Amino acid sequence: MASGVQVDDKVKDIISDMKVVKSDADASERIRLVVLEIKDGFIIVEKVFKEKDLSGEADIFKFFLSLLEKEKCRYVLYDCHFENKESSKKEELVFVMWAPETAPIKSKMQYASSKDSLKKVLTGIKHELQMNDLSDYGTRDQFAERISRNVISVEGHPVGK
Repeated sequence: MASGVQVDDKVKDIISDMKVVKSDADASERIRLVVLEIKDGFIIVEKVFKEKDLSGEADIFKFFLSLLEKEKCRYVLYDCHFENKESSKKEELVFVMWAPETAPIKSKMQYASSKDSLKKVLTGIKHELQMNDLSDYGTRDQFAERISRNVISVEGHPVGK
């Protein structure tokens, strides 16, 4: 089901910037989280968080969860850093559609029907999650299980027992 919502060009540019990390780029300028919203028939950028914006955050995963408001649908692009048992550090893009149960039904329907428009420009995204409640993936363990096998840490914090 198509909603007629279009993806703003700025969103396309940010996705491209997130996918291609240049080796000579300033690490503090790297985009880590992008919150997208639907407004006036377009999927637009609501907020961008670069590495430097998150330097004071003790836990980027918890900060990511704090962006998920209880009554507002959103899309979030998350450059998630994790480590697996093979001691391989990974950085993978995660696309999240946040449609909380407490959001207005019209909003949930609009976000669900517009997701395909956005997915067309999300080539190269490793993971896609639909979250309706923080109990879905609200713990580091649940989230890690969804993004990869044998994850031992997410954003520098241990997973599991």
